[in-house]
Amino acid sequence: MEAVAMAKPERGKVIALVGNPNSGKTSIFNDLTGARQHVGNWPGVTVEKKEGKLSYQGQTFNIVDLPGTYSLGAYSEDELIARNFIFFDQPEAVINVVDASNLERNLYLTTQLLEMGANVVVALNMFDEARARKIEINIPRLAQALGVPVVPTVATRGEGIKELVATVAKKIQEKTCQPLKINYGTEIEKELDKLEQIIKQDADLVAKYPARWLAIKLLEDDERLQAELQKEGAKQVLEQVAKSKKQLNEILGEEAEAIIADRRYGFINGLVKEAVTRRHTLEERLTLSDKIDSIVTNRYLGLPIFLLAMWAVFQFTFKLGDPMIGWVESAFEGLTGLATGWLEALGAPQLLTSFIADGIIGGLGSVLVFIPPIFLLFLAISLLEDSGYMARAAYIMDRLMHALGLHGKSFVPLLIGFGCNVPGIMATRTLESRQDRLITILINPLMSCTARLPVYVLFTGAFFTANQGWVIFSLYLLGIVLAIIMGKIFKTFLFKGETAPFVMELPPYRVPTLKGTMIHMWERGSSFVRKAGTVIVGVVVLIWVLSNLPLGVAYASQESLIGRLGTILAPVFKPAGFGTWEAAVALVFGILAKEVVVGTLGVLYGVQEDGLTATIAHSWTPLSAYAFMVMTLIYIPCVATIAAIRRETNSWGWTAFAIGYSLVLGWVMAVLVFQVGRLLGLG
Repeated sequence: MEAVAMAKPERGKVIALVGNPNSGKTSIFNDLTGARQHVGNWPGVTVEKKEGKLSYQGQTFNIVDLPGTYSLGAYSEDELIARNFIFFDQPEAVINVVDASNLERNLYLTTQLLEMGANVVVALNMFDEARARKIEINIPRLAQALGVPVVPTVATRGEGIKELVATVAKKIQEKTCQPLKINYGTEIEKELDKLEQIIKQDADLVAKYPARWLAIKLLEDDERLQAELQKEGAKQVLEQVAKSKKQLNEILGEEAEAIIADRRYGFINGLVKEAVTRRHTLEERLTLSDKIDSIVTNRYLGLPIFLLAMWAVFQFTFKLGDPMIGWVESAFEGLTGLATGWLEALGAPQLLTSFIADGIIGGLGSVLVFIPPIFLLFLAISLLEDSGYMARAAYIMDRLMHALGLHGKSFVPLLIGFGCNVPGIMATRTLESRQDRLITILINPLMSCTARLPVYVLFTGAFFTANQGWVIFSLYLLGIVLAIIMGKIFKTFLFKGETAPFVMELPPYRVPTLKGTMIHMWERGSSFVRKAGTVIVGVVVLIWVLSNLPLGVAYASQESLIGRLGTILAPVFKPAGFGTWEAAVALVFGILAKEVVVGTLGVLYGVQEDGLTATIAHSWTPLSAYAFMVMTLIYIPCVATIAAIRRETNSWGWTAFAIGYSLVLGWVMAVLVFQVGRLLGLG
């Protein structure tokens, strides 16, 4: 097992949160930590890490939200992170969040945690949904069978959270965590005993892993653990593993891994029969979620409803966001006037006044005016995710993607790419096949992330005010269509082979909570604000400097260094309708961060935020503006995305390929849009 270095926080006791996706784990994390949380990456890997603090009776607990996972098999990066954290960081307690309405599936992870010897408290979440489905759970009996405390919760309403915290604090004080022992049958138990005896002779292995747990995982053919044992020279253990697997296969007629999983599910089924009573009629089995799904996932209605939902998101974003943009523009206009007047009154040099007013305030302001639509877009997406609809979107798109020979599961990272391509690319780690991962990584940048949104808002505000939502919706749709087409091409010519089946869990529909939705919106939207305060400020300053050099030339003129660069590149973009040096420079700096395209144009045109739209309307045509937006959508990803591609593929060759094909595709599509539009008399 690869050890990922994860340093335990210095202060406070650590409580890990672990559970299946869609079990309500995030809601419990939000209830426990509130606003006292932050998001980063796990050291050494690029998977998101959430941490927060909880104060209880004078104690401070550090809550670590582990990635959602169905098991601890370490087949994906998320599973490996969860398993490594519990083993190597040894949190004082583990809160296992379990969906009370689907115990059979959720308890598989619980049994694995208990077999590891983790100090577990089960949060039996969504208890209200279980009651609504007339599922009666005998909590004392369930707790007795598992050997750990079980606390019913309804995280969306904060019910049971106080009891959960009190139970966890008590469990930490008691420090009792007897590993669960499932009987895997006479033959397997015999081989487990042999392995345990050999493992216990190795002091280093015993210090790192519980002997029985390690023996089980080795019989389950855990490749990461086998590689770790090979590194440590545990030759005798590995030889016995090979003998035991062969022996079991000969006697039982199938792999030990499958038998162990069956026995584990057998234990769970027996436990559920003991502790759970269902009172269902045939009609009651058809839940509200089932009734809604019969419409929204319908073979013929599903895709049109999905497209309608996306259209509604953009209408909501821009109809509500437009007035707010005006307010922010006015604020920056006033700030520019104040700064200019104050600097002139102090007798500051003209160059300094220009640097602050035109460079920093003007350039940064031209980007920050788009905060309202970006936050509104994240609000709408968070509502769809928290309601359970986004899982249906992946299910719906699976049919189309599978017909094209792509893996339906790949659409989940693509959906994430709508927010930001970097986490979208990181999310491909959940895909088992390297071919599927590479295809999804290569097409993910075609998903229109929110960094492109300021460009769309600027140009649609200049030319397509009446149909702003429709035009921006068409760009997002174009990205999806191109991703599917390129995925099919890559699958046909670069990655031939069978497509794996796709199993997508459809969680029940829920009413999103205000607290959860606002936290999700802020987590995503704040990253844009942070980038504006760091990367974008730096790029804007660089553009201002290049616009003033060599000394003596008119600010941001064609004779400046930045003007000369744009003049060299401008002819390349003439067939696409935007062959101006300003447009060329904006695209070049857009590689650093797509939001910078707008800031660059603001600096080069020498206008404030409110004047940039008017300047665009005067200098461009609707057709050239749309072609420019298409180019911005498709061409070279930003440097952060390029870095993510390099990390996830571990190949400069694939990284160069991603840059090259997207640049060519972007140029070709922009030229097609402009030239075909001209033939049709649109420009």
